Amino acid sequence: MTVTNTVEILRYTAFTHEPEGGNPAGIVLNAGELSDAEMLAVAAEVGYSETAFVTGRDGESRTFRVRYFAPSAEVDFCGHATIATSVALAERLGTGRLVFDTNAGEIVVDTEIVDDALHATLTSVPTHSSPASEEAVAEVLSALGWSHDDLDPAFPPHVAFGGVEHLMLAAASRERLADLRYDFDALKSVMTRNGLTTVNLFWRESDERFHSRNPFPVGGVVEDPATGAAAAAFGGYLRVLGTGSSEFTIIQGVDMGRPSTLKVSIASPDGRTRVSGGAVAMEAV
Repeated sequence: MTVTNTVEILRYTAFTHEPEGGNPAGIVLNAGELSDAEMLAVAAEVGYSETAFVTGRDGESRTFRVRYFAPSAEVDFCGHATIATSVALAERLGTGRLVFDTNAGEIVVDTEIVDDALHATLTSVPTHSSPASEEAVAEVLSALGWSHDDLDPAFPPHVAFGGVEHLMLAAASRERLADLRYDFDALKSVMTRNGLTTVNLFWRESDERFHSRNPFPVGGVVEDPATGAAAAAFGGYLRVLGTGSSEFTIIQGVDMGRPSTLKVSIASPDGRTRVSGGAVAMEAV
């Protein structure tokens, strides 16, 4: 019997209100008895970029211990699975504030009804961002099949943190962002050596609207259609650069056929970032 036969797995998709959009996440609300190996096995069988496991809870304070597993490894923090899990809990417990104790730190999530749909807003851990090494950038560009001419010089490459670390690379055009075909093993290698969770490729449509794609080979997934952790880190990156608006929208997943909308705001002087979106249950498989 596989592990997935012994636990109830919910399947939600986050940063959308349509089952065909957003980023799917597995959710196990009662995972307290599962070992690390069993959680990894569940995540691998589910096959989504991440599955969230609620391994402990304090019902009175609405505080939950949450861990996240990609198909090939544990991830300290996952934004889209946080949004999905928050909506699933709000459906069962009612709207209001939730607190997630994660490997990356405490994540506060506020849930509410917006336009007759459940909506969740997470507040990240403090963010930070600093210039990426030229060597790492060169290796990543090689794996992507990009050159420095494909980058927007207004946005220097940085490694930004919003719970986990992401390389920020700005595409010079929407066409360059749309044409994503990369060497999976080569990109996974350089990301693993540099402690990167995703590469956040983005294009600025305006100061209030960005388009993004996130290769995720270290998790065993080619690409994420919506990446809340990268959105939080991106808010910290823009804060450090002093560029753009303190509130903006990220459009992601369009090139994958799973359009996603992430609303982002820089929440406090220490760079904590708010990332908001909806989530909806998917049909059981």
